Amino acid sequence: MNSVQLGIFSSKISAVCDEMGAVLRRSAFSPNIRDRLDFSCAVFSPEGELCAQAAHIPVHLGSMAYAMVDLVNHFDWAEGDTLVVNDPYLGGTHLPDVTLVTPVFFNKALVGFVANRAHHADIGSESPGSMPISKTLEEEGIVISPQFLVRNGKIQDEIWDEIEGRLGEGSDTRGDFLAQLGANQKGAFRLSSVVSSLGLEQFFEGLKELNQYAEDLARSFYNEIPDGIYEAEDFMDDDGQGQEAIPIRLRMRVQGSGIELDYTGTHKQVSGNINCPISVAAAAAYYVFRCLLPDYTPACAGVFRPIQLTAPKGTLVNAERPHAVAAGNVETSSRLVDLVMAALRSALPDRMAADSQGTMNNIAMGAPGPEPWSYYETLGGGMGAHSKGSGLSAVQSHMTNTLNTPIEVLETRFPLRIRTYALRANSGGKGKYQGGTGLIREYEFLSPAKVTLLTERRSFSPKGELGGGNGARGINLLNGKKLPAKVQIDVQSGDRITIKTPGGGGYGRK
Repeated sequence: MNSVQLGIFSSKISAVCDEMGAVLRRSAFSPNIRDRLDFSCAVFSPEGELCAQAAHIPVHLGSMAYAMVDLVNHFDWAEGDTLVVNDPYLGGTHLPDVTLVTPVFFNKALVGFVANRAHHADIGSESPGSMPISKTLEEEGIVISPQFLVRNGKIQDEIWDEIEGRLGEGSDTRGDFLAQLGANQKGAFRLSSVVSSLGLEQFFEGLKELNQYAEDLARSFYNEIPDGIYEAEDFMDDDGQGQEAIPIRLRMRVQGSGIELDYTGTHKQVSGNINCPISVAAAAAYYVFRCLLPDYTPACAGVFRPIQLTAPKGTLVNAERPHAVAAGNVETSSRLVDLVMAALRSALPDRMAADSQGTMNNIAMGAPGPEPWSYYETLGGGMGAHSKGSGLSAVQSHMTNTLNTPIEVLETRFPLRIRTYALRANSGGKGKYQGGTGLIREYEFLSPAKVTLLTERRSFSPKGELGGGNGARGINLLNGKKLPAKVQIDVQSGDRITIKTPGGGGYGRK
């Protein structure tokens, strides 16, 4: 293919992912998927290599890119199959993120896979929102090992019944599963249409050339990083079980266009749920290095080939079963981005921004009873300032790319009132360029409920860069009294929880 043909080919398979996302959003039941867009869609080769992805959630897509090769090579695929998995130790991230993988055939030849991953607010945990203060994986909900939810076009009733049996009454998860199936069906149809228009030989040649182009492009930019060894250390606030100031360490070795990330020296896995599987650590690294590349870089496996990870088993960033991981996917992944960027600052000081808020500010809530409900959301904060200007304010940063749930939707669906939703003044770090400000969101409960908070940057501030000031730490409040960073509480009608999210670090001295 010439450059024009390759560009058109890349756009065609990327459009498959975009259309899958549109189908999933429009047919989903839960606000978390329909309104917040907490899902991702991608296309993979027959060998499980990433071919294309939509601009969805970085932690979803990077972890799928890392884990899919092993996943698809363990099964005998047939037309009409769809595999389901959420097991973090067998291709998932954390239990609420459920992945559906569907093979695509053309003239009986396997031409690839379409996959989507969506976050379910109810995945069978006893804690509403399925983001508990947990110690083991089983406390976090249904653990689905890789298996066929649909085999030869027929839903496997025993698997479906087992999943449904763990869900709460009135759960949106049932409808969201069907929406995911519909998105994959649309993706499979569209991808087979692409193959039909090109022919098998040209399609496979296009995949090969696309990945090679992406790898060559990535290596040319990675080659601009000066050779050397760059080190960084950062800390998690706590694990929710009494352990505080938990170190994560990185030794980055750059030689030519090859990059090795070594997490040896990172704290061992902990009792709480901030542990994460190696696929999540890979996603954070992939995200940072992808940000160094131009917008026109194809989102495929070739981009990540120069990057190698080393993380000893049994550590915070390569945890082993049965350790809990609910917050690892959201909070530890955010800290890993900070860590990789910190290491790169020594090599590329003009390219790296100051720390962003470094947390997703997770809040999960709900109640059983005659009118059960379950809800989960993350909150934006300040982005770090950089050499070209100030950081953005009140936005989702780095490993999450979701929207907020509109207040009208939240108050219509659940017994809640949003009393405050505003910018958090003066929370960004000072400097030549100021860090972005966090936000304030105050929830009033109209009936008793259980609430879980999984947050970070309540003890350690987002750091400024080159003399810029630190961003303000986040604060969690119940009726004006301070709450821990990670906590599960019972609230009564009339109670108010206020989340003040961190600001971004400032850049440069005034």
